[in-house]
Amino acid sequence: MSEIKQVLGISGGKDSAALAIYMSRKHPDIDVEYYTCDTGKELKETYDLINKLNSVLGKDIRLYKSIDELNSPEKNPFDHFMAVGGGYLPSATARWCTTKMKLQPFEEEIGDTPTISYVGIRGDENREGYISKKENIQSIFPFRKNIWSEDVIKKFLSNSNIDFVAAHYRLLAGENHDIELILQYVNLPISPRFTQRQKLNALLETDVKLFNKVVFEFLKTTDYPVGKLESFSLVDNDEVLGIDDIFYILENSGVGIPTYYLPIEYTVEIDGELKHGTYSRSRSGCFFCFFQQKIEWVWLLEQHPDLYEEAIKYEKEGFTWTIEPLIELKKPERVNSIKKEHYLRMNRNKIKTANNWQDEILQAEGEGCASCFI
Repeated sequence: MSEIKQVLGISGGKDSAALAIYMSRKHPDIDVEYYTCDTGKELKETYDLINKLNSVLGKDIRLYKSIDELNSPEKNPFDHFMAVGGGYLPSATARWCTTKMKLQPFEEEIGDTPTISYVGIRGDENREGYISKKENIQSIFPFRKNIWSEDVIKKFLSNSNIDFVAAHYRLLAGENHDIELILQYVNLPISPRFTQRQKLNALLETDVKLFNKVVFEFLKTTDYPVGKLESFSLVDNDEVLGIDDIFYILENSGVGIPTYYLPIEYTVEIDGELKHGTYSRSRSGCFFCFFQQKIEWVWLLEQHPDLYEEAIKYEKEGFTWTIEPLIELKKPERVNSIKKEHYLRMNRNKIKTANNWQDEILQAEGEGCASCFI
């Protein structure tokens, strides 16, 4: 049996950090290689978090390099690839930053080795995240009720696979299972009236652990890396973790919440009266990430003015981080306008939904690259 590599990428965000701690404590039987991909343009808070994790995990977090610094005149990955690309800034429609500095070094490091990649997408999120197109890399999502990726579920629940699934449910079900009810769902073909999602949810609701065990038996008939394992402790996992659980894991471990998430008070004048709001950063990633909200650029300006000025230096005619050039955004009247809009919006949301600072992070998670922000 070929050796299976098991890896977990740490972006510097809350979810991947919490997943690393979770896996080390809940599944110590799994020999996970923790890694990170440094762009050379991360916040100091990100590097601080990774250093704390090194200590808590009891093993070094490997650096998957995207360049050979000794042979590059630029000395850091971002500037290297920007120079190679002709000086073009990355953007939402041209995310060469993620491809060149996160995904390619990961896939080059893995090569053709059968690999299980653990991804920190939470149970309260409705997204799949990055799925490698390389057949030797399989993604697993330990925080979700459904730990399997969409491609696995599609094959497993295929109408052509009903007999296999039914037979293995009969084989693995114990006396405490209502096997006849489960088989009703199993034997019902996927159709417009009974979709794949409905079938998946029905089977997960009956018994998550049993579902996982049947999927594991199916994977043994495939080339998926998990199927090459003799055992896989995550099949007995039925926890579903949301954002509150993530913050609890980080705090309880001693690592703590990445400090850029923590709200900082600002003041803003509205109709002649000083108001007090809070801002923070909603994501990890490069300090000049183009997915930042306007208020996050203000946060950078006021909390890391040196980095804000560095971000300005990258802008030139026709190439800016946002539609609005940073040199304009930093003007006092513009800063006050952004804070005013943010303050009023957040207070409207509080009235409607009792939002807190964690809710603001959740709202911002819909945009961005999973490889950078999870």
